[in-house]
Amino acid sequence: MPYTKRDLNPELLELPKFLDRRGNLSFIEEDSQLPFKVRRVYWIYDVPGGEKRGGHAFRETQEVIVALSGSFDVLLNDGKESYRYSLNRSYYGVLVPKMMWRTLENFSTNSLALIIASTDYSEEEYIYDFEAFKLQKD
Repeated sequence: MPYTKRDLNPELLELPKFLDRRGNLSFIEEDSQLPFKVRRVYWIYDVPGGEKRGGHAFRETQEVIVALSGSFDVLLNDGKESYRYSLNRSYYGVLVPKMMWRTLENFSTNSLALIIASTDYSEEEYIYDFEAFKLQKD
C-alpha cells in the first residue's frame, strides 16, 4: 500500500515480513513504505558501550531508521514534545521527519543501524545546537 500520510510526525513503521523456516525476509520500497525518494543510505555499527550517536537535527532531511541487528533506542524531540522508540526487530523502522532532534543510544553489542535518507550528505543540513534548533522551530 503506498504511503499517503501528509502531516509528517515521528512514526513507527511496520515493514513487510515474510517468515520462512530457512530465514525471514523484510524489505523497504521507496513508494510503499517511504514518504520520500531515497538519496542516501548509511549505517552505524561498532558503537562502544555507553556511547550515543546523533545529537543533531536536519533542516530538510527525512529518514527511516531500522535496527538490522541488535537493539538501540531512537530519541526524538520536535522542540516541544519528546518521543522514544526502542528498536530490536528488523521489521520495524522509525520515520524521522525533517527538523526533528535525534539521538541514538543504548546500543547492544553488535547492533547495526540502517538509515535511509531523503537527501545527499551536506554539512549545511546539520543543526548541532539544541537551543538554536528550538528557535528555528518557532
